[in-house]
Amino acid sequence: MESTNQHQWRKRRFFFFPVFIAGLFAISAVVMLLFNWIIPTISTIHALTYWQAMGFLVLSRILFGGFRFGRHHRAAHRHFENHAPFKDKLMDMTDEERQQFKNQWKQRCCKPPTT
Repeated sequence: MESTNQHQWRKRRFFFFPVFIAGLFAISAVVMLLFNWIIPTISTIHALTYWQAMGFLVLSRILFGGFRFGRHHRAAHRHFENHAPFKDKLMDMTDEERQQFKNQWKQRCCKPPTT
């Protein structure tokens, strides 16, 4: 037997998909209008069509990972939780150990270029 939350979610998913599609079309129109208003006046780039603006929006999503929804944002914070033991180790170092650590990193990162 289905729980009440599962039943409500099934009803809502039919609502969210059309809203998502309508949002994509609306945001594409905004991207097209803003791009065509700003870019052609300051450069020699031609105006975008509606479908080019939608492609531009999707491409920017792929390249830059914007428009985060729900769980993606929380998963990014888990990355920093894994560094807690390293941070604790650095905080527990004495001044001498910390200086030695800094010198080692300077040697690794600040090597003169080889010719």
